[in-house]
Amino acid sequence: GRAMTPLTNRQDAFGHEIWDYLHGEEVGEVIERDDGYIDTSDGPKAYVAPYADWPAFERQAVRMARGRVLDVGCGGGRVALHLQEKGHEVVGIDNSPLAVRACRKRGVDDVRLMSVTQIGPRMGVFDTVIMFGNNFGLFGSFKRARLLLGKMAGMTSHKARIIAQTLDPYDTRQPEHLAYQRRNRRRDRMGGQVRIRVRHRSYVTPWFDYLLVSRDEMREIVEGTSWRVARTFDSPGPVYIALLEKEEQR
Repeated sequence: GRAMTPLTNRQDAFGHEIWDYLHGEEVGEVIERDDGYIDTSDGPKAYVAPYADWPAFERQAVRMARGRVLDVGCGGGRVALHLQEKGHEVVGIDNSPLAVRACRKRGVDDVRLMSVTQIGPRMGVFDTVIMFGNNFGLFGSFKRARLLLGKMAGMTSHKARIIAQTLDPYDTRQPEHLAYQRRNRRRDRMGGQVRIRVRHRSYVTPWFDYLLVSRDEMREIVEGTSWRVARTFDSPGPVYIALLEKEEQR
């Protein structure tokens, strides 16, 4: 998807909703799927929530962070700020210019306007990669997930971890979702490879692929990429966090 290059101001629905929320406005988030399905979330509230307000499974998972951290899709900066407070060196990346500005304003030390596809060894070595807010989804597809996991293996230390949040798309009874998954499979896409865009007022992002995976699919994706699923942290709903660790080099 084109959403991998930094967004223009007109496209930066995500950044504008965070910015407006931080400036005291009531803000929701509208997510539009390419089959016409519309969903809303309280988006920005979650993207800037202090650690004390995080769900328990997120608080547990974030304790697994160690050393130098790459925060992928850092949004409003909640994870970066929490880990900085704990003494970690954190680099946040996001392709939303206004989210990056909001992070700087809120005190994130090192935040860069870039997409996950632009990461590389020139950024130095990381001990932890965090993909909260379902941001495992930013991998977009099976193939690109494997490609980027390989890239992450090359820019992380030997005991590195990836803490990745996603949701099991099959944990639903909604007929629209089930129909969408069938349509995806007919088109040789993964069932949970959703094509979406985010809207806020008159701002709208380009369409992009966002990958939602079951626990089995997660294991399939990481197979042979130098990573393995060490454990998962489960929420009461379909959302879960996978802790990926480096395979022992044989």
